[in-house]
Amino acid sequence: MFTGIIETLGKVKDIVKEDTNIHLYIESQISNELKIDQSVAHNGVCLTVVGIEENLHQVTAIDETLQKTNLQDLKIGDVMNIERCTQANGRFDGHIVQGHVDQVATCINKQDQDGSFVFTFQYDPKLQNITVEKGSITVNGISLTVVNSKIDQFSVAIIPYTIEHTNLKNVEVGTKVNLEFDIIGKYVSKIMALRG
Repeated sequence: MFTGIIETLGKVKDIVKEDTNIHLYIESQISNELKIDQSVAHNGVCLTVVGIEENLHQVTAIDETLQKTNLQDLKIGDVMNIERCTQANGRFDGHIVQGHVDQVATCINKQDQDGSFVFTFQYDPKLQNITVEKGSITVNGISLTVVNSKIDQFSVAIIPYTIEHTNLKNVEVGTKVNLEFDIIGKYVSKIMALRG
């Protein structure tokens, strides 16, 4: 489990295809602290560390993951948000994040508001995922608060610190991001649907 508080940034140093899978080689400040078989969120996607080499770690994304996330669009040199799983005795600063991306959204607006930014993302409503005003949403692994919630889109207001310390600084109109909707909201939505 994760909290959506990004620990560090990682840079994609190599991408190796093997059948329908890809192996990602990521350079980060914490790569040499990781362990084989450890779960680490990359842009909000929980991936297992399968190799470590000095300041690089290796993870593998299978076809199912690639089809449902923005990992399929990665290029060498891209920057990823990295978070290790939360410790049981640690502070819980964000919200409950599983590292299971629900769907991809597209940035449709980015407004500079004198140092802070408001991003608007649009997603396919057919999967029946929902946001609520002032509720939690995970964008590329970042725990954020929803503003201007609509059926197929929402906005988030981003402080300068978050811009500087995450890959949101590279998000422009047209950029695809990973979304994980709030787990509590997903359960409530499912229960309501079953009650019909």
